[in-house]
Amino acid sequence: MNALALGVVFGLGALLLTAGLLGGGRGADRHVRHRAQLGPGLVLPLAVALGTGIVVFLITGWLVGAALAGLGAGIIPRAVADAARPGGAIERAEGVATWAEMLRDTMAAAAGLEEAILSTAAVAPLAIRPHVQHLAARLQRDRLAPALRGFADEVDDPAADLVVAALLLASEHRARDLGGLLGALSKSARMEAAMVLRVEAGRSRLRTAARVVTITTLGFALLLVLFNGDFLAPYDDALGQAWLLVVGSLFALGIRELGRLSKLASPPRLLAPSARVEAA
Repeated sequence: MNALALGVVFGLGALLLTAGLLGGGRGADRHVRHRAQLGPGLVLPLAVALGTGIVVFLITGWLVGAALAGLGAGIIPRAVADAARPGGAIERAEGVATWAEMLRDTMAAAAGLEEAILSTAAVAPLAIRPHVQHLAARLQRDRLAPALRGFADEVDDPAADLVVAALLLASEHRARDLGGLLGALSKSARMEAAMVLRVEAGRSRLRTAARVVTITTLGFALLLVLFNGDFLAPYDDALGQAWLLVVGSLFALGIRELGRLSKLASPPRLLAPSARVEAA
């Protein structure tokens, strides 16, 4: 019976590993793009989950408990971990705001839009300077509209989409007050960056609460398993394992929701990706 249960646990681990390796993308190209992230980012959590499940089964003899412990060891740390800091997004938004002001000031000196872009390529903010330089290079061989859309796809930021949309409208419909519009968009981008910082500060408190709840609950359960096994005796039979599955699933769902609420979702882009980027 023990050998059979261990085989099931190992089978579940192999199934999780296969699903993780094959579920990274829908096509071969996406699988190749994500292959670099399948090393320590995936194999290590799966190894920890599998090892935790085996240890729990050897201590308790609970197959359901081993499966729940393994899944929890692989999922809970990511759910309650600190999210990636939005510093890159904030720097991009600030860079787009500064570049919009540079375009406004350059065009105020009787320069055209394309001339302003070429003039600011070498002095654009560091966060977006390579993209502005690529935009300037594309203008040498392409029309303004496709070049601007390619720039928006490279930056991949809502603030950049707004600036590009304004530039596209100005180039196609001869907007009279493009300088004022760029100034307003610059102010809006800076306000958005400040808002992201405030929201991230609030959500960090949610992550702290999730960690406290998780550590307290799991620590209490571990103490019961190690020092008061008689209290957990009702979980030894099939009915107890069924209730353990229900309780563990509800706990995992709650932790997952706490983790989801603590993550800052990226806002949708205003401009759809160009055909060249989709085909890449």
